[in-house]
Amino acid sequence: MMLVNTSDPVIDANLAVALDALLAEQSVTRAAARLHTSPAAMSRTLARLRRLLRDPLLVRAGQALVPTPRAQALRDEAATVVRRLEALLTPGSGVDLAALRGTFTLQTADIIGAALAPGLLELARQEAPGVSLRVRAEELEAGPALRDGRIDLEIGSIDHVDPETHVEPLVTLRMMAAVRLGHPLTEGPLTPARLAAADHVAVSRRGRFTGPLDTALAEHDLSRRVTSVLPGHLAAMILAARSDVVCLVPAALADAAPSPFTEPATALGLHLLEIPVTLPPLKIGMAWHPRHAANGAHHWLRGAVRRTAGAPGS
Repeated sequence: MMLVNTSDPVIDANLAVALDALLAEQSVTRAAARLHTSPAAMSRTLARLRRLLRDPLLVRAGQALVPTPRAQALRDEAATVVRRLEALLTPGSGVDLAALRGTFTLQTADIIGAALAPGLLELARQEAPGVSLRVRAEELEAGPALRDGRIDLEIGSIDHVDPETHVEPLVTLRMMAAVRLGHPLTEGPLTPARLAAADHVAVSRRGRFTGPLDTALAEHDLSRRVTSVLPGHLAAMILAARSDVVCLVPAALADAAPSPFTEPATALGLHLLEIPVTLPPLKIGMAWHPRHAANGAHHWLRGAVRRTAGAPGS
C-alpha cells in the first residue's frame, strides 16, 4: 500500500507539458491547439498551475497575455523538463551505431560460430565499428544464461522450453556428407550401402555414437561404423580432410542458395555429397531474453544475425 501525504501537492507530468505550452505560446487558445485540447480545458489547467505555483503566470495586457517575472524564470526550465520527459518516454529502438561501444556474447555450436562470425564481424566493421563479439561454446544452460545476462543471444537448434525466452526461426538446413577430395565415395553414385560401408566420425557433445543417420540407414537394413566421436563439427571436418572418414555438415536446402554454413567445409577443401537417405531438416533459430526486446543495440545484433544467416526477409 502506498501512503500519500495529502498536505503535499501531487505532481502531474501533464502540468509540466501544459506549463511549457502556455509559456511558449502566451495564449490559452494557441496552447490548447498545440496540445490538442479545448481552450476551456486549458483555462482550467492554467488556473490549477496558478494555485500550485502561487503566481498568476500570465496576466492580461490589453488583448494579449504577458508572462510574470516568475513565468519568465520558469520558461527555459519548463522546456527542458518536457524535453527530458519526451526522451524518457520515447521507445528506445534507435541507437547511434557509430558511437556504440561494447561486447556481445553469443552462444552457439562451433560450426555455426565459424559460419556466421566472418559476416557478423564485417557488418560490425561497416556499421558498428566499436562492437566486439565473444562466441561461447554450448557449455551453459541457455535459459538461465540468457536470464542472468551471461550470454546475449543463443543461436542454433533451440530445444529448451522457456516461456520467458523469445525464440525466432532463422533458417532450415539439410545435412550433407563431407569427404576429402579424391575420397572413394566421390567416384560413382553414392548409395545407402556405400555410405554405410565407409568409416564415419560422429559429432556429439555427450559422446554419443548414434544419431539420425543411423536411424535412416536402419530403414534400409544398414548400419555404419563410427570410428570416432568428437565434440565439435570443426574438429570432425579437419579429421575428414586428413583421412577417409565421412562427417556430416549443414548446408542450405537448395543447391543454388548461398549459405555461410558450407564455407568452413569449403575452406578445408572438403567435397560435399548428397546423402542418399532422408534425414530430418536442421532448424536454426536464435533466442534472447525479453529485457533486450526493445534495446536498440540488441535489435541491431539480431538484424545482423538474420542478414548473415540468410534468413528469409533479412
